[in-house]
Order: sequence, then C-alpha cells, then structure tokens
Amino acid sequence: MIRFEDVSKSYSRGSSGVSDISFEIGRGEFVFLIGTSGSGKTTLVKLMNREIKPDTGSIWVAGKNLVTMPAWKVPYFRRNIGVIFQDFRLLPNKSVFQNVAFALEVIGKPRKYINEQVPQILKLVGLDGKSERYPDQLSGGEQQRVAIARAFVNRPLILLADEPTGNLDPETSWGVMNLLERINRTGTAVVMATHDAGIVDSMRRRVIEIDHGTLHRDQSRGIYGIGV
Repeated sequence: MIRFEDVSKSYSRGSSGVSDISFEIGRGEFVFLIGTSGSGKTTLVKLMNREIKPDTGSIWVAGKNLVTMPAWKVPYFRRNIGVIFQDFRLLPNKSVFQNVAFALEVIGKPRKYINEQVPQILKLVGLDGKSERYPDQLSGGEQQRVAIARAFVNRPLILLADEPTGNLDPETSWGVMNLLERINRTGTAVVMATHDAGIVDSMRRRVIEIDHGTLHRDQSRGIYGIGV
C-alpha cells in the first residue's frame, strides 16, 4: 500500500528533512508516525501525498510510483488519499454539508450521489444534526470531525492525519481517535503523525519513530518511550 525505499529529502537553509528512510505500510494498517517537532514526520506525510518529491529513493503508494508520476496525474492519485490537518482548513463561507460536499464536487461526482453520501458521512462522524451550521458555529472538536468527514467522504484507501489532535483538549482528542479507529475498521489505512505520547501508548498500534530525519524505530505494538 505504502512503500518507501531509501528515501531522502532535504530543504534549503538547513531545514530538517529525512534521510535514507525505508518502510512498508500494508492495506488497512493503523500506524503512528512519532518524533519530536522537526523530526521529519510532516515531511513523510507530504511525500506520501506527493506534495513534495524526494531527492533520492523511491515511493510507491496505492500501486503508483510517486517519483516518476507526472504532475497532471497527481490530482487523480489523490482521490485515493484523504488528508486531515491540525488546523482543520475548513472553508469558512460554506456550511458543514457544503464543506464535505466540496470534496466530491471537485472530482465531478453527480449531485444525486453527493446528496446521498454526505448525510451518511456526517452521521458517521456524529454531526448529522449540524449540516447547516458554519465552521465558526462549531467547537474545535466538531470542526475536526467535519475535516475528517471531508477526508473520508470519497472512501479513500489511505487516510493521512498530520497532528489531528494537536489543537484539541484531551477529551475531544479521544473522540477523534475513536472516530479514526472506526474508519480504520472499514478497511481504510490510517497513518497518523503525532507527538501525543498518551494516545500512542493507549492505542498500542504500530509505531514508526523518526529522530532527526532518520528511522529510529519501527515497532508493531509498543510504548512511545520504551519497547515492549
């Protein structure tokens, strides 16, 4: 599903990237990318989504070679990928329904399909009674649920989550994690970058730890700080 082979990416002005990274993530896995701020987690997420290209190495995602993929094919590739960010990135002038529907409109889905799918997804994320509200009428946790609904409405093979609980209180964070687990059980692979040790320790899923841009640990089920 996702394969990195000897991948390196550096930035100008000395910003940290990643160096000689190799790993595989299988279909339907739930994997945490952990590490301190600036360790390279976000770089890996961007590489998986073809926001950036590596300097060296090869990357395969959903059967596609991202290194040789021409730019015009990238939007089509991304239809298989859902992405969730720390800062929600909702459209402020659109309602909850419209924010989620927009993800289907841009790929040309018919209105009948959109009107069927969006209510189903809003019910899944616990927002079926708030479809006409706008982002500024929602709590932070509700806004993140809208972002998750938007990322998942096209039923992607892979969901990438970059610090999705970073702006949320602990109780709200657990609600988001339960939702991501539910999505994972439908067969969608979830790759979540985080520095929240409590969440990682409690969920006990596979952990890929990045330290100063290098692969420090790849552990099937473990504790954030120590091995098991």
